Amino acid sequence: MEAAIRPPAATSPTNGRHNEGHGRRLTAAFEALEAFPALAESRNRLLRLVREERHSAGDVVAAVESDVALAIAVLRIANRIESPKKGRIVSVPRAVELLTPQGVEALASRTAVFDFFERTPGWDGAPERFRLHAVATQRAAERLAREVGYDDRDELFVSALLHDVGKLVLVHAYPGYPGQVLSEAKTPEARIHRERRELGVDHALVGGVLARRWGLPNRLASVIERHHAEEAEGETAIVRLADMLAHYVQDQPVDPGQLLKAARAIGLGPDSLRTVMYELPYPTSGARRQVEPCPLSGREIDVLRRLAEGKVYKQIASELNLSTSTVRTHLHNTYGKLGALDRAQAVLLATERGWL
Repeated sequence: MEAAIRPPAATSPTNGRHNEGHGRRLTAAFEALEAFPALAESRNRLLRLVREERHSAGDVVAAVESDVALAIAVLRIANRIESPKKGRIVSVPRAVELLTPQGVEALASRTAVFDFFERTPGWDGAPERFRLHAVATQRAAERLAREVGYDDRDELFVSALLHDVGKLVLVHAYPGYPGQVLSEAKTPEARIHRERRELGVDHALVGGVLARRWGLPNRLASVIERHHAEEAEGETAIVRLADMLAHYVQDQPVDPGQLLKAARAIGLGPDSLRTVMYELPYPTSGARRQVEPCPLSGREIDVLRRLAEGKVYKQIASELNLSTSTVRTHLHNTYGKLGALDRAQAVLLATERGWL
């Protein structure tokens, strides 16, 4: 292990050679991240989904959002495509829509993979460990968004997944990271201060630089680089608290005072925070997320929802103050828009796509 992992002189303007060495380390690490692998299981699940004759866009999006490397890959490519939104794509649903299923399949097929049981040289177990915390933070962020009524969850899912991407840079730049550098730091706040003192940079700042280097939108890079800032607001504040909660759920130390302070920054009091902390280790409700635009009118959704509840035309007509013939017309139009042959298939398709 390299002994000279501390570059306090690297940040000193009086020592140019140390500065250059520090810069070379980070540049080499940025370049190494170009080959950051997806988990083999994540990549294989995504390929199976896009190759199905009738696949759900929601399932494809969820598969991409479950893996750091896949999310980075689709966002990078989507932000290069010539479109009115070029350089401003911050969500996986929008990126997948632009790439098309065929584009996603081609991209996934070319993605390098990591298998926990067949270690990839140069990565050890980093991709697996990194994903566990990233997904835990993503899940905590989604739960917090529901609690505070935050609507832009598509973007939040990405920023929560990528918030710690700078740590991957530091792993490559400094062989003593994280073990030697962070050995005495227990909480997230202590670790960020230790990084700044020992390395002259921290993983949040480096992550923001990397996101911009990849061509990701500045607003996403800003959340990544500021997710440890005490004055964080909005989405950044949610990610900051979600990161703390992910450490809590993974049985890692967190400062209760800092946790409560971060909660108050997004409008959560002690009682609401306790509820979230209690529920996080348990499975979510499993409700599907709507990522495809719904072709049905509001009235058609009303009718189909009641049909899904097992009600007959007469009951539906009475509840909605319609005639039974109008109910039939709405359902006929619904079948046509969904390409369904009957009511059962229409309900199934609408449910799969998150419209019911």
